[in-house]
Amino acid sequence: MVEIHYRLGIDIGGTFTDAIVTDGQGQIVAALKIPSIADAPEQAIFQALDQLQSKGVDTRKIELFVHGTTLGVNTLIERSGAVTGLLVTKGFRDVLEIRRLRLENTTNLYGDKTLPLVPRQLVKEINERQLADSRVLTPLDPQQLLQAVDELVLEGVTALAISFLHSYANAGHEQLAEQLIRERYPQLFICRSSAIWPQQREFERTLATVMNAYVGERMGSYFKRLQDGIGPYGVSATLLSTMSNGGMMTAARAAAEPVRTLLSGPASGVIGATFIAEQAGISQVVTFDMGGTSVDVALIDKEPAYSTENRVGDFPVIIPAVDVTAIGAGGGSIAWVDSVGVLKVGPRSAGAKPGPACYNRGGGQATTTDAYLHLGILQADRFLGGQMQLFPELAEQALTILGDQLGLTARQTAQAILDVATANMYAQFSPLMARKGVDPRDFTLLAYGGAGPMHAFLMAREVGIRRVLIPPSPGTLCALGCTVANLRNDFVFTLHKHSRGLDAGELQTHFFSLEQQGRRWIEDEAKGGVNLGGTYVIYSADMRYEGQAFDLEVTLSDSDISDPKEAEIRFHRKYESVFGISQPEAEVMFVNLRASIVGLLPSKIRAASPQVAGSGKPVETRGITFDGLDYQAKVLNREHLNTATRISGPAILEEYDTTVFIPPGYTIHGDANGNIIGEADL
Repeated sequence: MVEIHYRLGIDIGGTFTDAIVTDGQGQIVAALKIPSIADAPEQAIFQALDQLQSKGVDTRKIELFVHGTTLGVNTLIERSGAVTGLLVTKGFRDVLEIRRLRLENTTNLYGDKTLPLVPRQLVKEINERQLADSRVLTPLDPQQLLQAVDELVLEGVTALAISFLHSYANAGHEQLAEQLIRERYPQLFICRSSAIWPQQREFERTLATVMNAYVGERMGSYFKRLQDGIGPYGVSATLLSTMSNGGMMTAARAAAEPVRTLLSGPASGVIGATFIAEQAGISQVVTFDMGGTSVDVALIDKEPAYSTENRVGDFPVIIPAVDVTAIGAGGGSIAWVDSVGVLKVGPRSAGAKPGPACYNRGGGQATTTDAYLHLGILQADRFLGGQMQLFPELAEQALTILGDQLGLTARQTAQAILDVATANMYAQFSPLMARKGVDPRDFTLLAYGGAGPMHAFLMAREVGIRRVLIPPSPGTLCALGCTVANLRNDFVFTLHKHSRGLDAGELQTHFFSLEQQGRRWIEDEAKGGVNLGGTYVIYSADMRYEGQAFDLEVTLSDSDISDPKEAEIRFHRKYESVFGISQPEAEVMFVNLRASIVGLLPSKIRAASPQVAGSGKPVETRGITFDGLDYQAKVLNREHLNTATRISGPAILEEYDTTVFIPPGYTIHGDANGNIIGEADL
């Protein structure tokens, strides 16, 4: 008898904590949604482990335990992190205050200034100076350094960020400062910019280091509670955390470098969606992740898009991450009327507690979920597979109160909420696609999240997308993404040289150094018990024409890095594809060199078994209201869908973690991988 081992993926969202377990054959054994606990997120994981044991999953046989959390993001947004101090080169005390001197919204001349995470009184200038060519101009003054740290500790600082000018070129002063401070204050959480992200751009590098220090204590404490808490369940697998770049690393590393995990939740969903799309043979996908709090979208063109210009709350993040954009409100977003009587939806969310009015947990304001329930699309006694009862009368009450302000009935108000939510998404979605230079009509909308399948066809109809894909267990796809991610990390070196100034072999030497850093990192992470099936490296460079201020990241091959002329040719082609022109005669600058190291898991899993046994027949019909009209919608359990039967809307598919709503004008069928494929009627 073959012993079964499991993979466990956990995604901690703002409303629900999702868990998914797969077996050795890659089949989904269990999928759970547990209400998140904001003050103690690890408790929801323990509840999930309890339920898994009750379902017959032997938690002692979990061989891979990967999870993503929004704790770091929430800490930044709520500004609930550690009291953090900052050490900078003399003369650069205001680096966090000055920022980039750019207006966040160019049409608003009265925008509020973003308050820095470190107040000015906790920023200390240190006597030291290094040049961009790595030479030391002013040696570090140890006595003055320790005096500054003494003053910060007296001010209550428990976390410390060190970011000296040009430390990306020479880390010596930062390393010495860290050593001296640790000897005197071993209890401080200390991080330096040359270890976090050694790239030119003083503000962004300093900010990344400050964010790491700000959330580090809280993340470290959380990981310790989680590690201690899974012991009684017999989980011996190394605890891993997903990263913003779609990879994963050990929890111990994540506790030291939490800034790399800030966007891990959305990134995990995109990695899971990439896996599903590849299985389905679809290369161009727009992901549509609608949870209880927000809607996130990303583009996949065979591979996910990456960006170094992501944002977390008020702050830019320079460290590479999967390019995910929040475009709208989620299922728990609160509907309200503004001062001039216009209906708005979001951005405030009811969360898991008190939640929408229909949850009966104290929430009294109408949300998108209440609208779906009142229109008949959600069934009160089948939410979360019947494990959570909804209360239609409370939804109607909240919608009636809101409708009175608008002069609408409860049903009209519910439809208006869906219309406004969709319009909000469309208003942000269309410009986003235009900026990325793609026509969404060429793409498939891949919907997931607890509310994504319920709203996906409405969004597709508004945008003009003709095909929608709903994966198996869509409400827990972010958790599935955790189980199919690879070890991955990014490394950077600021070169900032004209191509004519490069020495023979210089480019290759720098890339080789980055690769060696990556391979050492992979070796260290694998020591935690992660078995790898192989590794590979992706090379790229930020390049631009001389005199320009903005770079293009260009992926390079082995031959390109050994011959700068080949790299230049590739840059000219990339520039022309983006802007429509190129300047082959112009001088090219190599600004930053990048290497991404990827450690492959031994095997990928399958999302589901082929669904061919279902009858394809509705189990019932249900009266619903949609677009102001009454319909009798066909209702099916998802497992009843097969590859042969086509179901035309209006129809409703129910499963444990979500409800799929197919409006009139779309027809669905199952595919061999267990996906639902919906296509617009001709």
